[in-house]
Amino acid sequence: MKSKCLFFIIVLGLFLSLLGCSKTKTEEENPNILSIKCFISDLSSCADLAELYTDGDGVEQDYFKAAELYQKACDGGEASGCLNLGVLYYFGQGVEKDDFKAAELFQKACDGGQTEGCFNLGVHYADGISVRQDSFKSAELYQKACDGGYMSGCLNLGVSYEKGEGVKQDYFKAAELYQKACEGGEIGGCYGLGVSHTYGTGVKQDYFKAAELYQKACDGKIDFGCYSLGYLYENGYGVKQTISEAKKLYGTACDLKLQLGCEEYARLNK
Repeated sequence: MKSKCLFFIIVLGLFLSLLGCSKTKTEEENPNILSIKCFISDLSSCADLAELYTDGDGVEQDYFKAAELYQKACDGGEASGCLNLGVLYYFGQGVEKDDFKAAELFQKACDGGQTEGCFNLGVHYADGISVRQDSFKSAELYQKACDGGYMSGCLNLGVSYEKGEGVKQDYFKAAELYQKACEGGEIGGCYGLGVSHTYGTGVKQDYFKAAELYQKACDGKIDFGCYSLGYLYENGYGVKQTISEAKKLYGTACDLKLQLGCEEYARLNK
């Protein structure tokens, strides 16, 4: 399953590929083999099989069966099972929605070395979902996720530093984290770094660089990336002023459900 994360809008669809490096491709994707291995208490195979049921990959999609298998894996100490079971509890798929249970499982996953679990739990603390809102705790968890190579953790930690939430406000540190996230494939980080270059916060003001980063964000379906690039084109900042291109970009932002993009597109279309 794929992880999704937009700048400032976090969606907890965070699943692992859960593939053991010693397995062949056939074994990874064969539900019969995984079922036999799970039966003899190969817990990683239980988690792999659960993912197939979650995705409906080679088997009929069955969240109830997936939850049962993730539970078995988690109970046996397979942290990835705890992580993905937590996601099911968060969304109420195959189990009754329970944010408290989700947070508990994310904590268990985080303690077991699953950095996505740390990130998800950080979001819970940032937003006060089933736990007391605690910006310091969320920043700590984002740091742990980032240090573990989970780029969404770096992105959200950057936001924490930019806003001064849970950490001392530091635009330089925020820009550094946005760059790390961007280079690590987290497109939201590219947008954040673009904003930093637009306003010269933590980095030298550079509209050319901002335009480049907004383009990357827009290509990655970040609505504000398209909107911000449209603004640069409309005003000729870092790019040649081109109203038609600005209108096109505002339209793309609108298609991505950004109301501001719709409003600017309508204004230029008059």
